[in-house]
Amino acid sequence: MDPPVMRFGVGVSDHREGGVMMDGYWDAVEHHRKEWLGLGLPFDPFEECRAALGAEWPGGVSVGRRGGREMGSGVAREPNQGFQVHFDDALREFSGDLLDATLVAQFAFNAYISVSESGGETIVWRHLWGPADEAFRLPGSYGYAEAVVGEAESIELSPEIGEAVLINPRYFHAVRPSQGSRRIALGFAVGLSTTGELLAWG
Repeated sequence: MDPPVMRFGVGVSDHREGGVMMDGYWDAVEHHRKEWLGLGLPFDPFEECRAALGAEWPGGVSVGRRGGREMGSGVAREPNQGFQVHFDDALREFSGDLLDATLVAQFAFNAYISVSESGGETIVWRHLWGPADEAFRLPGSYGYAEAVVGEAESIELSPEIGEAVLINPRYFHAVRPSQGSRRIALGFAVGLSTTGELLAWG
């Protein structure tokens, strides 16, 4: 993608075509799981994040399933050159239900394990996608020109190491380029299902 983002893990949005999740996602998830095991970590960082997030939620947070198969658990990303203005919405981006459970809301979770000396802020605008916004989409890109948000109210987030942020990714958001040290976050999507479950996926 442009600008390039270093990552370790699998995001389902990278395996989407015409609103359909491609079968190659499952091979990528299996490869990713083997790579994580190869790191020899004494714990699963995504499991730790889910446990912390679900500590105050009945039933906690579990990894979502599709066709009975467990989705990927998350992605470590290093967007030192930032992310373009965009939104994330499984209900809009995928035909039918992405998970076996029907979702009614979606959140984006990011836990920061390295932050830049300056820059790297996450900006969230109070602006949901509408058909007229497609006039601002950048050709051949997942992103939009920043003019898409107009004069919408916004908030700027600059988390510290060890902090986590939960946002509504249906609102347009972006990440500014980092300067100095690296910006690395562990992230995954979290969906609220019609049964009240919180389900995560990468």
